[in-house]
Amino acid sequence: MNLADQLVTQLQQCGVRRIYGIVGDSLNPVVDAVRRTGGSAKGGIDWVHVRHEEAAAFAAGAEAQVTGELAVCAGSCGPGNLHLINGLYDANRSGAPVLAIASHIPSPQIGQSFFQETHPDRLFNECSVYSELISTAKQGPRVIDSAIRHAMGEQGVSVITLPGDIAELEVDESRALPRIRPAQVVPDPASVEELAAAINAAKRVAIFAGAGVRGAHDEVIELAERIKAPIGHSLRGKEFIQYDNPYDVGMTGLLGYGAAAEGMEDADLLLLLGTDFPYDQFLPDTATAQVDRAAQNIGRRTVVDHPVHGDVLPTVQALLPLVKAKRSSRFLDKMLAKHHKVMDKGVGAYTRKVEKMVPIHPEYVAAVLDEYAADDAIVTADTGMCNVWQARYITPNGRRRLLGSFLHGSMANALPQAIGAAYAEPGRQVVAMAGDGGLSMLLGELLTLKSVGLPVKVVVFNNSTLGMVKLEMLVEGMPDHATDTPDFDYAAIAGAMGISSHRVEKARDLPGVMEKAFASDQPEVIEVVTDPNALSLPPKISADQVVGFITAMTRTVMGGGSGEVVSMARSNLRNLPRG
Repeated sequence: MNLADQLVTQLQQCGVRRIYGIVGDSLNPVVDAVRRTGGSAKGGIDWVHVRHEEAAAFAAGAEAQVTGELAVCAGSCGPGNLHLINGLYDANRSGAPVLAIASHIPSPQIGQSFFQETHPDRLFNECSVYSELISTAKQGPRVIDSAIRHAMGEQGVSVITLPGDIAELEVDESRALPRIRPAQVVPDPASVEELAAAINAAKRVAIFAGAGVRGAHDEVIELAERIKAPIGHSLRGKEFIQYDNPYDVGMTGLLGYGAAAEGMEDADLLLLLGTDFPYDQFLPDTATAQVDRAAQNIGRRTVVDHPVHGDVLPTVQALLPLVKAKRSSRFLDKMLAKHHKVMDKGVGAYTRKVEKMVPIHPEYVAAVLDEYAADDAIVTADTGMCNVWQARYITPNGRRRLLGSFLHGSMANALPQAIGAAYAEPGRQVVAMAGDGGLSMLLGELLTLKSVGLPVKVVVFNNSTLGMVKLEMLVEGMPDHATDTPDFDYAAIAGAMGISSHRVEKARDLPGVMEKAFASDQPEVIEVVTDPNALSLPPKISADQVVGFITAMTRTVMGGGSGEVVSMARSNLRNLPRG
């Protein structure tokens, strides 16, 4: 066999069933090797033709996050594989095991400023855990093997750079890939004992949980019950800890809600479990313990007094026999009461008595989506305001998955991630919460949905503005500028592609449209015209942010925009808690 055949064989041994990408001359040997497998229907590999390589990387990253297994994308030499880089950054930061095949110019031409020449083996270093150039056929199988092991073992992106002429050369060895099962990181007993002593000495303990609590839900709840601790969570931790959790107090940060911020500040000891929450301005200056399987994460966001290197599950299991049950639940009760008040009068305000409001409140759209989405739906969300509505209104239950560009913060991620999720779990409902700004960037991927018939439901929040950017400008004291876009009819665009589509301008029509679309076994686009002035107000607003808002509003009025200020006030005042 040639090296391209060997590559595809090694991928099949890992259970890979598809490669996302766009064909190109330097990729031809790999694409032809994929063709000869006969496709997934015959136990081989499919080539998924996307419209932009960035979407290929996002789709592979989503598939890897949903399945926990290796996913693959590919790009031809020069511009083709350069387009992968944004999605690969996202996958690597999300801990998704992805292999990217970056084909290269003919090997004799490397270093001669040849047509489309780049150096992928250098370019992808920062967004990968492994990146190597294959320069001989004999070297190839071992590099491929190493790339796969790095992606799976370090839970990140591996990139192999493969010149087209090298891919056609014969190889004289084949390699089998025995499956390696991931291990747990068990904490040092002395570290656990020190943490238990700190918890026992503290009167008020608060827990802040991240994605690292996955698989440890029940044990963390048991710990919270014993030490009477409210549980806040990060956006990535939401789906793994919020459900069946009587101690939940929401999320902190700019996208946050509930009493998480106040609970963390009022605690004597903050216990960070499996989170590398990056926004240090939302972390309190209090005694802090941190549990993480990645030792390099501990203490890089805030001063940590009690570090524990280990996975959350074995750490909490070792901790439970050592911590004493606290008698007083006064702190916990206070935080839960605060949380329920904020959720009822703040977050819940936008979703009540809004059926006659025009434009439609985006929060109401998210609430209706939450009602009609399947119990095991995978819900992706574009970065920006869609992330806020996903965080605040999509209810996790232990079966749903929530995906987004949570760490990289890229626009345009929701639709291609939905494509990868739909391939990963055929028959499972997948919903993309797309902003009009994000959707327009990779609009061509609607053609991918249509061409392969993936039954993804794309709910477009069309507010004709970049809402999160507008909010960022306002809190910095700047009137929003260049954030608005024309009101394009995305339903009509989707309809022209042959996709069943709906444009909703009245709130009372939304439930019926969503119910019908979600019951369909075909791709559907539901475009909802939403209020451009509905902004996300964080649960904790600093003095500087207040000054920023006032300054921005004053400048807007002085610039002749008094009507805009009034509209924004009307759209957002109900979001402030009262009483």
